[in-house]
Amino acid sequence: MRQALGIDALTGIYARLAQRYDWQHRLITFAADERGRRMLVEQTVREGDRVLDAGAGTGSTGLMAARKAGHSGKVTLFDLSDDMLDVAREKAETEAIDLRLEFRSGDMVQLPFADASFDVVLSTYSLCPLYDPAKGALELYRVLRPGGKLGCAHSAEPENRAIKWLSDKVENIAWRFPWLSMGCRAVDVLPALEAAGARVVFLKHIGVPLWPFVVFVVEKPAAP
Repeated sequence: MRQALGIDALTGIYARLAQRYDWQHRLITFAADERGRRMLVEQTVREGDRVLDAGAGTGSTGLMAARKAGHSGKVTLFDLSDDMLDVAREKAETEAIDLRLEFRSGDMVQLPFADASFDVVLSTYSLCPLYDPAKGALELYRVLRPGGKLGCAHSAEPENRAIKWLSDKVENIAWRFPWLSMGCRAVDVLPALEAAGARVVFLKHIGVPLWPFVVFVVEKPAAP
């Protein structure tokens, strides 16, 4: 796995990208990012749910979750970058759903929430830049209530060997330009979640062959 960028570097990158992140990420992923978000929200969120969108960025997933959770739901948008969250706030105010949202900033690998705080936890394209993706995923699982669902979408390795070789070459170039790579690289967190007891209920690969995403939902077993 490629070495992660430091927190200070990531904070600077996302401060610079905040106003153009949505269209840049959509362009780079050929709109697969939005497809992954829709899949996860459809598979996990129900009316009245308490939802955490971890690594919420500009709020694309969190706002989608808030619409589905409805007036009785509550969505917390959590991100490293205050600049990204400022964009999310502007979107929420435009839609007049800001009162259903809470905005918090900090490190995903050390979430400031108690165990079992949420019915649903979502992470879309936010595990990829973490300095410890597996630990970050386990933090998401920790704050999920028993019987709740965790939905993640993140970069994955191409399965075809030739395509992976080409993908590595492209990534080597992109990594020289942090505003382009955004610190993202392929990660694999599902084994850590399964070892913690998570049960996979949905799994799909999407995106273009050179930079695919894995989209999955796991359920935390209910307390006996």
